Amino acid sequence: MVSSAMPLLPPLRQDLQLHPVAPNRDGSPAWTIQDPVANRFYRIGWLEFACLQHWSPQADRIAAAVAASTPMPVATEQVEAFARFLEQHQLLRLDGEAMARMAASARVFTWHHWRWWLRHYLFVRIPLVRPERLLRAMLPLLRPLAGRSGLITLVFASLLGIFLTTRQWDVFIHSVAGLLTPAGLAGFILAIIVCKTCHELGHALVATHFGVRVGHMGIALMVLWPMLYTDVGESWKLRSGRQRLAVSVAGLGSELALAGLATLVWALLDDGLARQAALYAATTGWIVSLAINASPFMRFDGYFILSDLLDIPNLHERSGLLARHWLRNRLLGWQETDAESFSRRMRSGLIIFAFMTWCYRLVVFAGIAAAVYFFFFKAFGVVLFVVEISWFIFRPIVMEIGLWVRRRREIVRGRLMGIILLLMTAGTVLAWPWASHITAPAVAHPGRQQLVFSPFAAQVVRLHPPGQVHAGEVLALFESPDLVARNQQNRALVHGLRQKLAGISVQAEEMDQRPVVSEQLTMQLAEVAAVQDERNRLEVRAAFTGLWLDTDPLLRQGTWISPQSRIGLLVAPRRWIVDVYVEQHQVEQIRIGAVAMFHPERGWQSFRGKVTDIETSPCSQLISPLFDARRGGPVATREDAVTMEPVDVLYRVRLELAEPLPINREIRGWVRIDAPGKSRLAEMGRQLFAVLIRESGF
Repeated sequence: MVSSAMPLLPPLRQDLQLHPVAPNRDGSPAWTIQDPVANRFYRIGWLEFACLQHWSPQADRIAAAVAASTPMPVATEQVEAFARFLEQHQLLRLDGEAMARMAASARVFTWHHWRWWLRHYLFVRIPLVRPERLLRAMLPLLRPLAGRSGLITLVFASLLGIFLTTRQWDVFIHSVAGLLTPAGLAGFILAIIVCKTCHELGHALVATHFGVRVGHMGIALMVLWPMLYTDVGESWKLRSGRQRLAVSVAGLGSELALAGLATLVWALLDDGLARQAALYAATTGWIVSLAINASPFMRFDGYFILSDLLDIPNLHERSGLLARHWLRNRLLGWQETDAESFSRRMRSGLIIFAFMTWCYRLVVFAGIAAAVYFFFFKAFGVVLFVVEISWFIFRPIVMEIGLWVRRRREIVRGRLMGIILLLMTAGTVLAWPWASHITAPAVAHPGRQQLVFSPFAAQVVRLHPPGQVHAGEVLALFESPDLVARNQQNRALVHGLRQKLAGISVQAEEMDQRPVVSEQLTMQLAEVAAVQDERNRLEVRAAFTGLWLDTDPLLRQGTWISPQSRIGLLVAPRRWIVDVYVEQHQVEQIRIGAVAMFHPERGWQSFRGKVTDIETSPCSQLISPLFDARRGGPVATREDAVTMEPVDVLYRVRLELAEPLPINREIRGWVRIDAPGKSRLAEMGRQLFAVLIRESGF
């Protein structure tokens, strides 16, 4: 007799369709329930299929009928759990009360409700076309490409294109760098549209080839970024796992084939619009396909390909459940049994895959949160950022910890003490002010150095030979024929004006000329002095006693040199200075007198020194070209800047070494500066507070 407390089960919907599909991994039969209204598919096993065959209003009758017709015992709870699954996915014919309850729940998750947008603002699908007729017309034309000869031709062409491109790799890299401009952005957008169209057509055509109906194609908005998509959900009807795998691989294969052909075209063509278009298609196809679509950690092609290869539908959910059970058993001492049975090797692989997926999604969701924050205006961006972090990162963690709290009595006592000890240890490690150090790029050079240049175009008269020199000695003497001629001309004019001034008589009519001639003489004497000053600049003397080196052995007397040409270098090699560039959060930790070690990049021994100066304002120009990344240095500089202006905000710190280096010229390296101990927790709090203060201005 059926208990009056047991509710009656609703009947099944009459429009549901049941399709046999490929067996499960253990060889047991499997079926798919198709909901034609929602166009959704649900994979079930033999137990669920048997329940559907003997469906009735009483769960115990279903269990008894299944047990009588199969050798396996079936519990009433299993039937009730399956009934709840069917009701949750709206696969049952509900009565008035249940329909009202379901309608109220559905109204909450329609597009005009805030909870719908909370879940769907990251990814919204907009169906546009029903391409069934077009796909059937295109299929005979493109079917030869999917044959063995067509695939071999595409693979050979792609490999040939890659080989030819490697032969001119420098040109390829330079061409790609030249596309990173505002005008190039439009080309990349067009290339993405073409590549993604081929991608989705690949899925749709292969699905049509295997008799799968393509429901629709449209645009999906991922954080408001438009992406094409194709509805091939009916591919679950296919009984062959290889056919489902072919549908999953088709999009990625089409995109890679287009990229391979574009690479070959680029390698064969001369410069022009066609070659540039091929470059756009090649770079976009390779990067988007390999970096995004091939990843199995998000629900892109890589995920479905891996799911079909392993024959494990809902791979993320099932591997995640295994990983949570493993974590609870290892961390809390629970004895939860896995919902599914896998081989030991497969189980370990799925658990590792789940942890990798969680880490990957943590980075992706954090990046999306930052993207939505910067994409929208600040007030709305803050709201979306908080929603993104709370819903997709904190919510799963809080739900799992909440489960631990509710079942805290099941935690093994020794494991509980271990968790407390682990948390205390982690807190101590984060809060303890550990001794720290700062590592930064550096250039060491003699403490005093004098670069000798030609002030303007001139001829070499005399150069001091390399070696030791004393302060005041002439290092280089130049001569300018133009200055010599101007000097002679000016002196001749001065001599003439002086004679003219001396010859003026005391008569009244000549006395009027004296002030004019005197003024002309004064101006000419000033010109003589100016020319002499210019000639004095051509005589370069040593500013201090030191070592004169780096002179050009090809310079001879009478050789013409261009302005600002470097002639040589005078250094005082006994005292060495190291210039260091550090970031803003590092400069706050450095103190005058701090001990530092300079490590030359040539692999010599390290040299001890101490901090002597810290600049309090950001540098606007690097002090040495050895820092410039355009010259092989470690500091990125602005491409459009004539001067060596760094991209990042950097501060210069100066060290003085305790002993000289065994060379006489500046050398690149890096330094390790001792800094006061600091708490990692306090540092993270300080950085978070700084970000909040910086971004709080509306």
